[in-house]
Amino acid sequence: MFQYEKKLQYPVRIKTPNPKLAAWVISQYGGPDGELGASLRYLSQRYAMPYPELKGLLTDIGTEELGHLEMIGAIVHQLTRGLTQEQLREGGFAPYFVDHTTGIYPTAASGAPWNAASIGVKGDVICDLTEDMAAEQKARVTYDNILRLSDDPDVSDVIRFLREREIVHFQRFGEAVRLAKEKMDRKNVYFTNPAFDTAKQ
Repeated sequence: MFQYEKKLQYPVRIKTPNPKLAAWVISQYGGPDGELGASLRYLSQRYAMPYPELKGLLTDIGTEELGHLEMIGAIVHQLTRGLTQEQLREGGFAPYFVDHTTGIYPTAASGAPWNAASIGVKGDVICDLTEDMAAEQKARVTYDNILRLSDDPDVSDVIRFLREREIVHFQRFGEAVRLAKEKMDRKNVYFTNPAFDTAKQ
């Protein structure tokens, strides 16, 4: 069960509309390395995780990613409030606007809609946790790229916060891989799947 707290994890206060920046930031809402995919990846992987402490980690980080999804949605919403038709055309936001007006739709900056094929859920402890480490690094790189393009300090401030959380999550998943290996037979760590195999490790 989830309990919703009516505030963002980090404040989002964008003063100046910027449709061009919104068209880039939206990628972390529904792009291949965005927050929607991250939350669903971790919350789905937890069911096959045999170790309670790692199941808890996946639940915690997956839940936090839902909060990050909300923050990205708030950024895009605030960047697109009150746009004129001229701003829509000149800011490169018109293709998105045609399909979604200024609603928040899960899509990549390229225009490709979110697709579950971008997330990995294998049901194997080492495979899933390694996937998670890679996912956090890919999200961090995407945030790096947004920071390189952003000319709005209000947006950059929030993006820096989100980038830092990706680094923390990467470190936590690295610790999770180490813990999982300690619980498994080191000689067979890539042979046995404790989430599936019932033989004594």
